[in-house]
Amino acid sequence: MPELHAKLTMPGYLPRVADFQIEAALRRRGAVLIEGARGCGKTWTGRNHARSEARFDVEAMRLLAAADPASALAGDVPRLLDEWQNAPGIWNPVRRECDDRAQPGQFILTGSANPTDDLTRHTGTGRVGRVVMRTMSLYESGASGGTISLRGLFNGEQQSSLPTPGVALSDIVRHLVTGGWPGSLSLDHENARLSVGDYIDEITRVDVPQASGVQHNPAAVQRLLRSLARNVATEARESKLAAEMDGETLGRSTVGAYLDALRRIFVVEDQPAWSVTLRSRASLRKQAKRHFVDPSLAAFLLRASPQRLLADPETLGLLFESMVVRDLRVYSAPLGAEIFHYRDDTGLEIDAVIERQDGAWIAAEVKLSPAAEVVDRAAVSLLRLRDKIAARRAQDMVGLMVVTSVGAAYRRPDGVHVVPIIQLGP
Repeated sequence: MPELHAKLTMPGYLPRVADFQIEAALRRRGAVLIEGARGCGKTWTGRNHARSEARFDVEAMRLLAAADPASALAGDVPRLLDEWQNAPGIWNPVRRECDDRAQPGQFILTGSANPTDDLTRHTGTGRVGRVVMRTMSLYESGASGGTISLRGLFNGEQQSSLPTPGVALSDIVRHLVTGGWPGSLSLDHENARLSVGDYIDEITRVDVPQASGVQHNPAAVQRLLRSLARNVATEARESKLAAEMDGETLGRSTVGAYLDALRRIFVVEDQPAWSVTLRSRASLRKQAKRHFVDPSLAAFLLRASPQRLLADPETLGLLFESMVVRDLRVYSAPLGAEIFHYRDDTGLEIDAVIERQDGAWIAAEVKLSPAAEVVDRAAVSLLRLRDKIAARRAQDMVGLMVVTSVGAAYRRPDGVHVVPIIQLGP
């Protein structure tokens, strides 16, 4: 993969892993839809690939789109249609233009919310490529050197590295609390943390009611978000989330509607359970794990400063796992891979299973500490998983990995890779 930080293609633009997916989609599709949470950098990335733009967060452009869609779509290509969901009527004209022009790379659409009527999006089949952007991984923000490549691990490359000089666990925790928000990179720690709170207030007041379709109760949404934060990286069911909402009582349908709204605006992203055939008679658990799009949201909702997290290893471990899952999602997207988790009724749990579309997979355990005894226990779990998998799927395994916070990257004699998050990249 090309070096992300080799150059800036726009003044001030930090290249993103999604750039490679967008470029590939523009070569094969008439339009590319970039979706993701508000503030994750979609507009800036879209501009990096576009030659003209129409911004639908501006009322005049929304009126033009309704009155004269052809004029709104006219311009040098690729043409950026920013926040297109504010003018959903533009979708069908885009589809028709893609058909009429019969050329790839005509439009780039960005959106921070799925329209409630997803049927309009299905007509894009064969015309519109979809790219999901997330907040910046440690590699994209420059915190990780990326010396250990996830693609390289899938290719069977032998990779190792000495510890990153001058980086301690406290540095990782500061990155976790401030998050991967591009707009916060130039802020000091405290202002970056407070901007996460501003973000939560904004989605509670504006975004959730627009996406939920139910009578809005901002206080209830805040309590649900705090309940999600307390249960991040766990398999908490909706009933448990509702029961832990600080005394607020909501019906199951309302909790479900709010959760669906949070998914529509890309604020929460569940981690599904891995479906795989086992040699043993163990039964798989199917409940998804709960995650925010960025671990800083959970940290703020828990009022967790770096100092408080360092004094609470259990909470820090869950938030660190969520950060690793975010970065694995970013790094695996160009590989066409998804991130799952594994749990069976014998008590075996694996934090992440990265599976490509061709079936190749890597299992990963996430551990804060790089200490040998901690890594040993994680490796035992990974090897147990390998031995439980039916022969056909075991042949698809390309690696086992323990992701730590800091330390050296190396391959153990049993074949398990040990990779600090501060050295992991695409």
